[in-house]
Amino acid sequence: MKKNIKKIVNNTKKYCKKVKEEHLIKAYLKENPLFIIFILVNILNSTLLRFFTINTVQNYLSIKPIIADLSVIIIAGSLGFLFKAKGRYRYWMTLTIVFTATCMINSIYYTFYTSFASFSMLNLTQFIGPVGDAVVQNVVQLKDLAYLLAPIILILVNHKLKKKDYYKKIELQQKRKQNALKSLIIGVILAVSFMLSLTSLEVGRFTKQWNKEYIVMRFGIYVYQINDGVTSLKPKINSMFGLNQAIKDFNNYYEDREKNDPYANGTNEYTDILKGKNILVIHAESLQTIAMNTKFNDQEVTPNLNRLASEGIYFSNYYSQVSVGTSSDAELTFTTSLMPTQSGTAFVSYFDRTYIGLPKIMQDNGYYTFSMHGNNADFWNRRVMHENLGYQKFYSKKDYKITAENTIGLGISDKDFFSQSVEKIEKIASKNQKYYGQLITLTNHTPFDEVDKYGEFAVDIKENIPNEDGTTNEVVYPYMEGTKLGNYFKSVHYADSAIGEFINKLDEKGLLDNTAIIIYGDHDARLPEKDYNRLLNYDKETDSLKDKEDESYIQFDSYQYELNRKVPFIIWTKDKKYNKEISNAMGMYDAMPTLTNMLGVEKSKYALGHDIFNIKEDNIVVFPNGNWLTNKVYYNSQKNEYLSLNINETISNTYIDENTAYTTKLLDVSNNLIVYDLIAKSKEKEENSLTKNLKEGS
Repeated sequence: MKKNIKKIVNNTKKYCKKVKEEHLIKAYLKENPLFIIFILVNILNSTLLRFFTINTVQNYLSIKPIIADLSVIIIAGSLGFLFKAKGRYRYWMTLTIVFTATCMINSIYYTFYTSFASFSMLNLTQFIGPVGDAVVQNVVQLKDLAYLLAPIILILVNHKLKKKDYYKKIELQQKRKQNALKSLIIGVILAVSFMLSLTSLEVGRFTKQWNKEYIVMRFGIYVYQINDGVTSLKPKINSMFGLNQAIKDFNNYYEDREKNDPYANGTNEYTDILKGKNILVIHAESLQTIAMNTKFNDQEVTPNLNRLASEGIYFSNYYSQVSVGTSSDAELTFTTSLMPTQSGTAFVSYFDRTYIGLPKIMQDNGYYTFSMHGNNADFWNRRVMHENLGYQKFYSKKDYKITAENTIGLGISDKDFFSQSVEKIEKIASKNQKYYGQLITLTNHTPFDEVDKYGEFAVDIKENIPNEDGTTNEVVYPYMEGTKLGNYFKSVHYADSAIGEFINKLDEKGLLDNTAIIIYGDHDARLPEKDYNRLLNYDKETDSLKDKEDESYIQFDSYQYELNRKVPFIIWTKDKKYNKEISNAMGMYDAMPTLTNMLGVEKSKYALGHDIFNIKEDNIVVFPNGNWLTNKVYYNSQKNEYLSLNINETISNTYIDENTAYTTKLLDVSNNLIVYDLIAKSKEKEENSLTKNLKEGS
């Protein structure tokens, strides 16, 4: 063995000496200018993508993803030498187009989702059409076109080489197989070097694939995309990929939770407070908490929501936990207390799984259940999934009178949607003693550009300047006018007005006397960080941002941006009997356990969240990308660092490690539960066990 290793080392040294003495590298570079350009433009694109998306020093200084991307480019490109001269260019150009498209798509995708694209999302392309304008206006940026330089440069270099009769010369001089082998060996050496540099943590996260940003930062975009393609195939052939291990982990998790989680069950002061009441849930599109905390010229952006929050139970530190499924992920997590899947979306990719949703639980407790949405019933596959979640009736676009006059953005305006929904709810109430319904709003959806339809609401600064004669002149400073965030506030003001009118109409019809209104924002508005900086640091004298050295300057970094993404969660009843603000950190998966306790019904035993009134300050909010939040800490798994939310408290490494391990386990269990349909398998096992016991008993 030692002799063989020594022989390999000696041969390698001899080869390296030969390369140096005979100037083989210089000759190789001179003979293959097009291949070298092919490598350079594509590694430049992948590096630009990481720099444009992941804004951390660690990412900027990382050499690993460059080596990984280089190995993919060189290994794939080496096969081009097997073609004749002209075919070689076509092959490398085809690869360059593929690599360029990969970078462009991921760059655009990251702007909106703060994540990277997945092959599992291909079956969601049917939903792009209705929001195409929003993507173009809010997402596509100039930087996303920079990647097009790669194929352009390759075309120009090829044109120049053709003029010099380069292809005729290399056909005479080069041995295609030798160059292919040399390039392949270089690529393999790079790949092996990269693999040997990996830590066990990096390998573990690579196989799980749920933290896409981390993978791209460590493995590069091309390796990530290849791995994603393999991972996306797993659901199609899941019986071949760890089903037995998934079942074992699933059983262990819930058995341990039942025995050792002190917050999993129990009653509290809010138990049964909504028992027997009708429930109307408003799923509010893109509603962020910041809107409730913002005023312009002493006018609240959301006066109605603020009033409801002050009169009801207001969860002011509530976070959405959506992934790429956005609104559909919010519905899934709110109603089932499960997390979004690691690839694809539950509503589209796993619609045929068994779920225990809040609507189904309410139906089993004698409630009539329904959902209402002014959009196409098949958007996000809601027609199928709403039935699966337990809704007995889904009122969609076809059930509403929609005209050009009452349309805003993607469909029927919120005011018309609510107005027509009241008529339907009145009929439902006349036929059913108890009902549970969800209403999904639509107007407050990106790109927030139809400001002329939102009504009058200025997002500027108005000041009255006194004159010497005792009169005043009104001076107007633009402030947030014309910005995306400013237009968002106008849109939210309209949505808030629509909710206020809805509640008033319900009251007029006598539908509020035994009804609880529940309102939650489905996710944040995905607006640029720079607009928030303008909101916080506007200098009216210069109509620009304050200098960072200014004492009044408010720091708004990536951590503040993440923490600012929280959404409101309000429970309100007409009698205003329970008015309290809950400031403990809370995730969307905590909604179902909290509500089932209030409603006096049994929650799903597979719920991942907790009743916030049981767990209180010990709660943890897990995000699909592996980040997590508590009252004490916001942890960023990509950076492997955290922000302490209490400067007076020391955070131990044990605290970070335990919560990170909890996050990893919860994400894996939730994903496997859906992908492998483990609720159905668990029920089947219980039924078989019961049947067996009955037979033995008889």
